[in-house]
Amino acid sequence: MKAVVHYQLAPGCVELREIAEPCPRPGEVIVRVRAVGVCGSDLHQYHNTQSWAVNVPVVLGHEFTGVIAELGEGVEGWQVGDRVACETAAVICGKCAYCRTARYNLCPQRLGFGYGTHGAMTTYVRVPARILHRVPDHVAFEDSAMTEPCCVAAHAIIECSDPKPGDFVMVFGSGPIGLLCVQMVKLFSPRLVVLVGLSTDGVRLQMAEASGADVVLCADTDSVERFAKRQGDGYGADLVIDAVGTSSVLEPCMQVVRPDGQITKVGWGPEPLGFSLDPIVGKNVRLQGTFSHTWATWERVLSLMGTGKLNLAPLRRTFELTDWRHAFQAMERRQTAKSLLIPD
Repeated sequence: MKAVVHYQLAPGCVELREIAEPCPRPGEVIVRVRAVGVCGSDLHQYHNTQSWAVNVPVVLGHEFTGVIAELGEGVEGWQVGDRVACETAAVICGKCAYCRTARYNLCPQRLGFGYGTHGAMTTYVRVPARILHRVPDHVAFEDSAMTEPCCVAAHAIIECSDPKPGDFVMVFGSGPIGLLCVQMVKLFSPRLVVLVGLSTDGVRLQMAEASGADVVLCADTDSVERFAKRQGDGYGADLVIDAVGTSSVLEPCMQVVRPDGQITKVGWGPEPLGFSLDPIVGKNVRLQGTFSHTWATWERVLSLMGTGKLNLAPLRRTFELTDWRHAFQAMERRQTAKSLLIPD
């Protein structure tokens, strides 16, 4: 079967290869992939700019959905043909304090699809039954393939932040996580939601409006701090979300958050900061990091999908698996927020 493989730790070392079909081990299933998303982490691995260890050669892809094609020994409660979405924690120790308290997203030995073990940019992928979730029959595979980034946003907003009705919220970043954070914030009836992107973000700025942003600003052309201080009582935003993969974005986040407010940081940025964090202290601001998700997050998000609370179709474009290069380019050129590969 064909697969998009990251085969060497050097820039551009990704290609379409023929690989063997997997067989299930005890406690695992084989999922026939119906759709798999391209993540920013896949782009980082393509350029060899990732900040995490990669077990090359490895099949890329951790945002996927499909149907069960085969059951391994000891798997109960599932049948061939079940529609499923799959979490990313492919390997965990099951013994540490975090695994034992259902916070396995923080397991020190955690390995994910697409870097630690083979991912889903292929036809069949081997998945532990413990991370399967049922997809409602009326939810399209194109939607359920976006469960993982939706869970990243839901964990950041619903589980790690404290949005309240009437809040003023600012989201930095017009990538898929920023746009999905906007949708999660809107569930709490905020007074005002502002998306901050760049003038070069192209169609993603229109996608921000489709996601529910009340105002869209461009950090390179608009005075974001001045706008924030002109809203309400003038103290700034109650909640600020940093969904940008650049460390320097934390500085404007500190400028626009109100005293006793919160900054939730979901974007990765390996660069050193180069500026003072004193505003966090002087404003009594809570700086919250947020990583990945757990079982409850996935069940919540699939429920939101099932009840039509999320508007995902405007954010994506679909490509055949063999057209993976164009799918990657569409993400990099900001021609879409999410590229989906369809193996069939």
